[in-house]
Amino acid sequence: MDFVWFILIGLVAGWLAAQLVKGGGFGVVGDIVVGVVGALLGGFLFRSLGVSAGRGLLGSIIVATIGAIILIFVLRLIKRSK
Repeated sequence: MDFVWFILIGLVAGWLAAQLVKGGGFGVVGDIVVGVVGALLGGFLFRSLGVSAGRGLLGSIIVATIGAIILIFVLRLIKRSK
């Protein structure tokens, strides 16, 4: 069941990140991938900095969304440099 929640949080975080960065959506699969990778990145960064966004569903979505936004910015920087 945790895997299903992880995928749903990834979908929501990927969609929110795409809306906040004004990049448009990446489709369902793309939003899930961006959200899941963003969740991993956000979790790593938040733990490294000693910051907490709270527990539960809302905290997870916040961390994953921030991680997904950072991921989108990094991907855009790499794309521009080519």
